[in-house]
Amino acid sequence: MTRRSAADLSPADFEFEHTPETDQSFENALAKARGSDRLTVDDAVELLTTGTDREGIDPRRKELVLELADRRRAEMVGEDVTFVANLNNNVTTACNVGCLFCNFKNTAHNFEADSEIDHAGFTKTPTESREIVDEALDMGISEVCSVSGLHPAFALDDEHHEILAGYDDPEREVNYKPPAHYTTDPGTYTDQIDAMSVDGIHVHSMTPEEAYHARRGTEWSYQQVYGRLREAGLDTAPGTAAEILVDEVREVICPGKITTDDWLEAMAGAMAAGLGTTATIMYGHVENEMHRAMHLKRVRDLQDRTGGITEFVPLSFVHENTPLYKHGVVDGGASDAEDELMIAVSRLFFDNIDNIQSSWVKYGNAKGLKLLNCGANDFMGTILSEEITKRAGGSYGEFRSVGDYVEMIDAIGRRPVERSTDYETKRPIEIAGGPYGPTLGPRADGTPMLSPDEPAESPVSADD
Repeated sequence: MTRRSAADLSPADFEFEHTPETDQSFENALAKARGSDRLTVDDAVELLTTGTDREGIDPRRKELVLELADRRRAEMVGEDVTFVANLNNNVTTACNVGCLFCNFKNTAHNFEADSEIDHAGFTKTPTESREIVDEALDMGISEVCSVSGLHPAFALDDEHHEILAGYDDPEREVNYKPPAHYTTDPGTYTDQIDAMSVDGIHVHSMTPEEAYHARRGTEWSYQQVYGRLREAGLDTAPGTAAEILVDEVREVICPGKITTDDWLEAMAGAMAAGLGTTATIMYGHVENEMHRAMHLKRVRDLQDRTGGITEFVPLSFVHENTPLYKHGVVDGGASDAEDELMIAVSRLFFDNIDNIQSSWVKYGNAKGLKLLNCGANDFMGTILSEEITKRAGGSYGEFRSVGDYVEMIDAIGRRPVERSTDYETKRPIEIAGGPYGPTLGPRADGTPMLSPDEPAESPVSADD
């Protein structure tokens, strides 16, 4: 795949084959949704645009879509709002992929032992990851989520190191340099998964992009890769790195990243290995409503084939510090109305995925709560530390305590429910004056995650 910078993009890059034009009407699409008929891509386009027969989003039509999605949410999952007590432990920011929507990564060369370049990136050893998870367990978490850059020294396991080192020019052919070239050795993927598997904590890690990196230079299938990771302690895999599952968009925003087919193959491989997954969409950049609808269809088809996706997570593009914004390729992200419609249409489109998440990291508290009345039923997790959105310019913080969740969810008249990652275990929280703390983690006993005099940031650092 050809790599290019945002500065190299031209208007021709946005002359997409797929445009938001349909033979359907808004009224017909809405009627189908009311009747609980399975929606088509054209139906989704009509609902996302509030009608391709007019310019802009029609406020009245939008409210009809939001109200219908909220009713569908109540029918499918009830009035509870779920959340998980979790920790983000991203292992490294070293990455050479060069996605133009991302400001999380640091060029991997900066991490080499002989580099004199100052940078704010980090790489954690497996021992450091274990210590971070062990500390967070005392706060009551039940999940550790880990998503990282594609460090050239990262390999699946020792066998993978040997295969990669055997290439004539491993750096050029398979993006590999031995750990000895770097100041910090990240270990292997299986080392990191094993290190984070403390006291039975649920480990949610290894995106399709990371799985691609963990099999590069081999003939291994994704099922084999995820099978080895599962043996090391992996419990579920996040379906991030999806961005928009239409290659003409991916060629603009992430030309060095895996294709749509690779993403789908990796997800199917994870589920074939016995792992549950999630799925995401990252929207609000260069794509249009047809691309968004096509993405929804590809995820729904995948769920039809596998049945292993537990939740769908719309992620609104955070633009401020990204190359796409800095070079004037985009002038902002999605509007409030687009965010509301993305959540609502996801609810109406997915008749085979129960849970739709509203991300307070992307939307903030106020909008995040509003989206719980637009079709979403899950409100993400406690996080404790978050680097990816923060580095892109996100300003909504890195931590929400169980007490915060109780206060916010109760304020909109819904019941807060602590859940496990796979939604199999749920604990409704009775509002009784508090204090409130998590109870599902290996060491959780209901103790609040923060005392009243502590600041609202995590004591667990994301930096070395």
